[in-house]
Amino acid sequence: MADEASGFDYRRIDDVIHGRVRLAAMAYLSGAVAADFNELKAHIGGTDGNLATHLRKLEDAGYVDAEKRFVGRKPQTVYRLSPAGREAWILYLKRLEELLAIKPAGGG
Repeated sequence: MADEASGFDYRRIDDVIHGRVRLAAMAYLSGAVAADFNELKAHIGGTDGNLATHLRKLEDAGYVDAEKRFVGRKPQTVYRLSPAGREAWILYLKRLEELLAIKPAGGG
């Protein structure tokens, strides 16, 4: 529901980012130039399949760029925030700040 006093509408929070694993990936990538899959997995946890699914959702939304390459004979995927992803991340944080700034009715 929209908060009439502030105009904040919680539905404006980006659902693509708001999932826990995707939120963790966006947060990690926002502070890193780039990270490979294994680095993300070490910091975020989860199974390979679960993490890959969430990263694919971020990639499909245009928030994350994935570069596939080989290191020696092993495949490696490196992820980084796209410009649209960085913009979406900043907007997501702004909207969370708006939500946290709402004062309860009745002076609480």
